[in-house]
Amino acid sequence: MPHDAIAAHAPRPAHASTLGARLIRLPWLLPLCVAALLLGGWQAWVTVADIPPYLLPSPWRIAQTLVSDWGLLSAAWWVTVKITLWAFACAALLGMGVAFAFVQSRWIEAAFFPYAVLLQVTPIVAIAPLIIIWVKDPTWSLVLCATLVALFPIIANTTQGLRSVSPGLAAYFELQGASRWQMLWRLRLPSALPYVLTGWRISGGLALIGAVVAEFVAGTGGTATGLAYQILQSGYQLDIPRMFAALTLVTLTGVAQFALLSALSRRVLAGWHDSEVLG
Repeated sequence: MPHDAIAAHAPRPAHASTLGARLIRLPWLLPLCVAALLLGGWQAWVTVADIPPYLLPSPWRIAQTLVSDWGLLSAAWWVTVKITLWAFACAALLGMGVAFAFVQSRWIEAAFFPYAVLLQVTPIVAIAPLIIIWVKDPTWSLVLCATLVALFPIIANTTQGLRSVSPGLAAYFELQGASRWQMLWRLRLPSALPYVLTGWRISGGLALIGAVVAEFVAGTGGTATGLAYQILQSGYQLDIPRMFAALTLVTLTGVAQFALLSALSRRVLAGWHDSEVLG
């Protein structure tokens, strides 16, 4: 056997396989290392260049602001989180209900799906002022705006998943005399779960974006205001460290929401679906 062929079939070093196994078990390790390098470079650049905090605060200054202004920022954060969660729940229920209706009839889907697309392509900043005027309660007006932003991915993914069933299994269910409800509950919905959960992961981030954008458009003050209002006020007052601290809370909230929905997806699909069994 040629030397190159022997080298190609030689066993890999044990430390390489061990490192690969650790990275598989700890998928967050590499992103955490990259984040540490970026934050360290940011801190070093701001310190060496002596950049003033009102232009670009250092990560350490932002962390100090998070601690010192936690009372103010945490209350605003909780307002934004509540709007996001309500919007996501409304989008999930409404979107799945619309998708179930689309699957029952091609006529219904052909008649109403273009309007779902219309909601998706219409900028929320264009219709949010009208919604805020029409809906008297400020919180529910923001929830409605965020729901409209988060709705389409659930409709599209759930509809696609409910349609993507094995023709052989569908024929078998029909041969056994399964009702339309049995087909939906026992065949279409289990087959659509990966699509549904993917739609949820996308919609969760969009609900947070919709909540923040709606707060920007509303521009209301007072105690029951979210992180967007704190960002605006910090900009007006040139309190850039607080602005970055609020932005950090928004970012961490989005990451945590995506991580929780991803963990839910792995938990639901583990042990039976190819995406988790083979992945």
